[in-house]
Amino acid sequence: MIMKKSRILFVEDDLYLSFVTKDNLVLSGYDVVHTDSGAKAFEIFRKNDIDICILDIMLPEMDGFTLAKKIREINKDVPILFLTAKSLKEDKIKGLKLGADDYITKPFSIEELILKIEIFMKRSKIYGNRTIELAIVTVGSFTLDCENLTLTSPQTGEVRVTRKESKLMRYLFLNKNKVLRKEAILMDVWGNDDYYLSRSLDVFIFRLRKYLKSDPSMNIETIFGVGVKFNCPE
Repeated sequence: MIMKKSRILFVEDDLYLSFVTKDNLVLSGYDVVHTDSGAKAFEIFRKNDIDICILDIMLPEMDGFTLAKKIREINKDVPILFLTAKSLKEDKIKGLKLGADDYITKPFSIEELILKIEIFMKRSKIYGNRTIELAIVTVGSFTLDCENLTLTSPQTGEVRVTRKESKLMRYLFLNKNKVLRKEAILMDVWGNDDYYLSRSLDVFIFRLRKYLKSDPSMNIETIFGVGVKFNCPE
């Protein structure tokens, strides 16, 4: 049986970087669709089955931030990896807030890029092969379906969540009433405890609080300088 190659949408307008990166990704066994335009990239994404997106930020016609936002409007789950200039910290934070899963700074090594891609592909296969442990988790009045990405309660009915929201919520549900260090959450949910991912975690915690606010007996408490605690009746 021939295994389907993972397909990467690679958007970069630097001619030399594009050639070298694409060539190495193809040699590593990936199916790479490359374009140098944000607008063209979105059309490619709409018409093709893409497994992961690698997006530069500074692009002609449509920048990487706008492209990521449009991709997230039609697909909440596909991994998005931003290529950023090393000095632009605000780019990293903005990208993560828009729903990017990670970033890699220029100049980068091909080995580091391939490692990040492999991590995302491994996670995607776990979900795709239906091998999620404890796919349905119930806490109080809430039921989280990690496979179908829904959160259900009598107060709100069924609500769609993103895959990252589902993973984080599952982690909190399974560790209720425990003080959880930020570093531990980032490693277990993101696979990386980078400072900028910490800022992204804050954004996701804010979203989860909105989902859970219909039940006043539960709350996500911030433990300043440490992390968070999901308070829930036993």
